[in-house]
Amino acid sequence: MLIPFLLLLLIAGVCGAIGQAIGGYSHGGCLVSIALGFIGALLGSWLARQLGLPELVALPVAGMKFPIVWSIIGAALFVAVINLISRRRV
Repeated sequence: MLIPFLLLLLIAGVCGAIGQAIGGYSHGGCLVSIALGFIGALLGSWLARQLGLPELVALPVAGMKFPIVWSIIGAALFVAVINLISRRRV
């Protein structure tokens, strides 16, 4: 039970970190990357379903599928939107 959970956190952290790199967000640490990975998975999967796109790469973890590609894309989109909203005006 603990190993699949830790594996899921690791996968989400890596996907979130890649999404941060693509989206241009460099603040935060490991917990921020994990949160972005999970938010990206939700956002990316929802967007893919709305557009009728297939699930490209999904890793099975503890009986669930974690959408790797959609997680990275969703995290990058989420980070880009956050950067646009929170950008300082000079």
